[in-house]
Amino acid sequence: MGTVLTEAPIVNSTTDEEATLMKTGKNDEQDVNEDEVSPIEEVRLTVPNEDDTSLPVWTFRMWFLGLISCALLSFLNQFFSFRKEPLIISQITVQVATLPIGRFMASVLPTTKFYLTIPGFGKREFSLNPGPFNMKEHALISIFANAGSAFGGGAAYAVYIVTIIKAFYKRHISYLAGWILIVTTQVLGYGWAGLLRKYVVEPAHMWWPSTLVQISLFRTLHGKENEVDEKETAEVQHRTSRTKFFVIAMTCSFLWYSVPGYFFQSLQSIAWVCWAFPNSVTAHQLGSGFSGLGFGALTLDWTVVASFLGSPLVSPFFAIVNVLIGYVLIICIVMPIAYWGLNVYNAKTFPIFSAGLFTAQGQYYNITAIVNDKFEIDRDAYERQGRVNLSSFFALTYGFGFATIASTLTHVGLFYGREILARYRASKDQRMDIHTKLMKKYDEIPSWWFYLLLAGSMLVSLALCIFLKDEVQMPFWGLIFAAGLAFIFTLPIAIITATTNQTPGLNVITEYIMGYILPGEPISNVCFKTYGYISMAQAISFLSDFKLGHYMKIPPRSMFLVQFIGTLLAATVNLFVAMWLLDSIENVCQQDLLPANSPWTCPSQRVFFDASVIWGLVAPKRIFGTLGNYAALNWFFLGGLIGPFAVWILHILFPRQSWIPLINLPVLLGATASMPPATPVNYNAWIVVGIIFNFFVFRYRKKWWQRYNYILSAALDAGVAFMAVMLYFSVGIEEKNLHWWGSNPNIDTEHCPLAQCPTAKGVIADDCPPF
Repeated sequence: MGTVLTEAPIVNSTTDEEATLMKTGKNDEQDVNEDEVSPIEEVRLTVPNEDDTSLPVWTFRMWFLGLISCALLSFLNQFFSFRKEPLIISQITVQVATLPIGRFMASVLPTTKFYLTIPGFGKREFSLNPGPFNMKEHALISIFANAGSAFGGGAAYAVYIVTIIKAFYKRHISYLAGWILIVTTQVLGYGWAGLLRKYVVEPAHMWWPSTLVQISLFRTLHGKENEVDEKETAEVQHRTSRTKFFVIAMTCSFLWYSVPGYFFQSLQSIAWVCWAFPNSVTAHQLGSGFSGLGFGALTLDWTVVASFLGSPLVSPFFAIVNVLIGYVLIICIVMPIAYWGLNVYNAKTFPIFSAGLFTAQGQYYNITAIVNDKFEIDRDAYERQGRVNLSSFFALTYGFGFATIASTLTHVGLFYGREILARYRASKDQRMDIHTKLMKKYDEIPSWWFYLLLAGSMLVSLALCIFLKDEVQMPFWGLIFAAGLAFIFTLPIAIITATTNQTPGLNVITEYIMGYILPGEPISNVCFKTYGYISMAQAISFLSDFKLGHYMKIPPRSMFLVQFIGTLLAATVNLFVAMWLLDSIENVCQQDLLPANSPWTCPSQRVFFDASVIWGLVAPKRIFGTLGNYAALNWFFLGGLIGPFAVWILHILFPRQSWIPLINLPVLLGATASMPPATPVNYNAWIVVGIIFNFFVFRYRKKWWQRYNYILSAALDAGVAFMAVMLYFSVGIEEKNLHWWGSNPNIDTEHCPLAQCPTAKGVIADDCPPF
């Protein structure tokens, strides 16, 4: 369905001057001299006010590590995206892992200087080793890696279109059409984003809170390794270095993943309730972590912990609590009442937790039977099979998704409206803060670069829609409409993100619009959504990275080229890995045809396919409109719009109650936005691990947390990633499986086979008892 947007913790590294500012109270934004420091206190406490222009950035080390990191992350994230637990390897892993490698290269590479003549640039001096590995090189490598992880999304969003065409609809799409589709949806937004930099990057009041996390981590990693406080004991002074800790933790993670990943797969979801009551459908519905409500289900598999929601080690405690409250509200209260109490939308006719599409009789809907030769809906076949039905959970997640979108707009307007307006007005002031002044030392990017990129990507996209329309279905006017929609929303949403760290998405809105304009065309709908939604999302990510470069004092032209080249490389790797898996794994993504315990179930792609059916093929009028069963869910838009007013009024009436403004309805309502494809065991594990590290460890072992928390997160990701790939190439390709209770390809190793059973009278399902 989507992702939960949370703000990562900011690890401040305060200087004596900053500490004095805090003690004396002279940190009010109105009292600072903007010519000397940033007007934003968080920026003043995190970002240094100096720059060393002599530090080299275009080094052999940067290109070598950057390109390899980008390609490796693209491969791993695309590889994992097809699996049951699609772990996302983020740039933090590369940020941590490349530091010792970069320092090693600085110690062994020759320092000899030589000269090369480059056409257009003249004679230039080069060296494989221009000096110590520096923070600016490191930042550019991380930005390369960020492109490789699709700016935190894992793999390029448009790859989903290629996947559903080949794996679900069983149609053809060429490498050329797929590559153009992926690349243009990734870079189209870069063109207009570059032209908007002067509005949302250069102004000091557009401060982009999420970038401060990266800067804090860079400063921590590049600080003196053995720097200690005078009061620290001798034991602490001999603590393990970060590099050694990373290697040890990664090795342990690498070795351990072979257990839940191969030898004892039942550890992926320890559903003890199912084990205690093996013949009870209700117990399995309650206890299954993958197919039920997950009561008591836990895991010893890091991929289950970090899939869908990201690593809990880098999410702050307040965000985890918000997700916990929303999760408990929906899973533990709303769902049991909706299923057993009210039988909402004939809930008992369908599985309690499923992203599948069903007939009114509880059987899986035969989607291919209602698609004609023109790749459009066959209305007669649709009428014969009947309306599309959703499980009550899937239907309610759409309702909560509608409420989340509406409440985000109202919440941001009520609680951040004045701040956004004030920041925007302040940003129009021609005065420059210290960081913008320092950046003026570097050559600016010519505007024609962005105009050329925008025009080029638009022309190539139009060529795709005109000459390869049979493969992508979308008409050229749909592309123009989608690009215009994305362009209009980029600036206001960038301002919201830059000041509040909340990013409203356009995915549901774009689906809804195209579903009414062109009903019956599934690929046209998802292409419109991707060009409209992802172009804007990529533009926001592009601007966020530019703000990171702004704070890190990286030359703008270097930033642009690294982002652009990284995006092209990542898109190419994503496509070839996806095509390789689609062509080499039999019945990939077809859960009903795969072995019971196959890892290649493609949960995210399944939800994307369902969305193409709901919004494109069948169209919203037959689902959420007058011809569908779920028109009442549209009232969630109104409920979400009104909800924040209640919180705001309470805040006005009781201004001394500091907890009231902490009620964040978009987070509470969107807590389960990742479900499906995420499952309850993902949330259980994420919440438990997050509370352990970001409450107990942070509170009682803060120095350990500051030193090792991010390092541990990166090491766990890296170890699991390498072992998963090794397992696939060593035993997965040859299908060398174990056959015992804890690991068997032919049985559900969670041992909750009855969790998917319907409980309505007269509904018959395979391997389920009748009611």
